[in-house]
Formats: sequence, structure tokens, C-alpha cells
Amino acid sequence: MTAMETQIQHSTRAKGSSFYAAMRILPRPQREAMYAVYDICREIDDVADEGGTSAQRLAELENWSRDLDTLYAGGPPGRFAEVAGVVEQYRLDRNDWAALLEGMTMDAKGNSIAPSFATLDHYCDCVASAVGRLSNRIFGIGDDDSMPLAHHLGRALQLTNILRDLDEDAGLGRLYLPEEALREAHIESRHPSEVLRHPALDAACRPVTARAHEHFRQAAAVWERIPRSKTRAPRLMGAVYRLLLDRLEARGFQGPRERVRLDRLTLIGLLVRHGFF
Repeated sequence: MTAMETQIQHSTRAKGSSFYAAMRILPRPQREAMYAVYDICREIDDVADEGGTSAQRLAELENWSRDLDTLYAGGPPGRFAEVAGVVEQYRLDRNDWAALLEGMTMDAKGNSIAPSFATLDHYCDCVASAVGRLSNRIFGIGDDDSMPLAHHLGRALQLTNILRDLDEDAGLGRLYLPEEALREAHIESRHPSEVLRHPALDAACRPVTARAHEHFRQAAAVWERIPRSKTRAPRLMGAVYRLLLDRLEARGFQGPRERVRLDRLTLIGLLVRHGFF
């Protein structure tokens, strides 16, 4: 077992079984590269969520940014050591890592409350679509298809995450439901816990679910023109999250909200359908 495999075993398996299942279907070099990228993304995400005070989180994210500059200048990779080889092998774009750090900085500043739709879209590009662009290089998807696929699938996944994690985000003082959606639902408060108790919460979530569904549709249109061998992992992730979105809608968003999960049998069925055929 390599050092990378040991790291994978202790970190990635414990994080998000749908991601783990999707990556398991890849050839080993791509799989290990994706696990390394995912681990770095999670480390950066942990800084934004759990890295102390806002000032401390921002300072540590700045350290990550400096290490990124050094890595791409050919110097010591620092915090990016785990992916240094992956960056070189797959020619990962520095701008996509920088976008991820920008998105995490938005969270670390502590002002993620009812952004405009435009700001939310930019945030989704930073924290999700940028990761999709990195991933697509590893999958071997060319730029002409990678850009629109990452654009739509990344946003679809992130909007679904936002709808799933309403309570968790509120506990961190965050509310990603857009300002326009809250106004249209006649919700005046912008305090996360008050918004989540409001009787019009379903109405405020509806425009977000609609956008997520549209992004899923657009992503599917893109991957239909790409060789299936290169899109098995994104297709599987899309299938998992699209079903999750359907179940969130069926459950509704008014409290009390039981967390929606997909059972192992369902995941296996999706894996067989989208991962191998």
C-alpha cells in the first residue's frame, strides 16, 4: 500500500460515500489523482469552516494562496504537496485552485447571508465548478466540453448541497438562499434560524431547486456528446445528486427537516446503471 493509498484510506472513505463510489470506478491513476485533489479541497474547506476566528481563517487561507503561487512558480509545494505531482501530470490550471480559495475566503469572512443570485452563482463557480474543471482534466475531457460541463454540473451539485444543508449552514451563521428568493417569498428576516422557521420557506427554496434542475438538464446535454468512458464519474455524481434533489423536494423544506440520505442499495443501483453501462 502506497503512502497515497494510506492517506486515502484514512480520509476519503470517511467523507461522502457518493464521491467515494463515483471515484472507485475510475482507473487507478485517475482515482488516486482525484482522491488527492479531493483531500486538498476538504482541507481548504475545513479551514473556512473550522479554522478559528474569521481573522485566523483568512490568514490561513492566505498562507494557502502563497503556497499555490510558490507551487506554480516551481518552488516547494508547501500545503499542496499531496497534489504537486497531480498538478504537473494533468496540467491542472492554477486559476481553478485560486477560484476555490476565493470561494472559501467568502465563507471565512462570515458574511454569507442571503447573497444575490449573481453572487451565489459566482460562489458556486468558485467552490464547485472550479473543482469540476480540475476534475475534468483528470478525466481527460477536453476544454470545449469541460467548461460547460463543470459550469452546469458544479452548480447543480452545489445548489443541491445548499438545499440539503440548510440547518448545518444556519448553525455556522450562514444562509445561502438568495435575497431575491426571500423577497419574492415575503420573508423579511435575514437571520438564518428565523428564515428556516418561516412558513414561506418552501416558496423561498423553489427558485433554487428550479435552477438546480435546469443545471442538471444542461449538464446531461453536455455529457451526452462526450465519450461515456470519460464521463462515468460525473454521470454517477449527477445521478446521485439529482435523486437527492428530488427527495428533498418531496420531503419539503419546512421544519422539522429530517436529513435526506440515499441508502446503500440505492447507491449500488445508481453505480451499476451509470458507472458500468
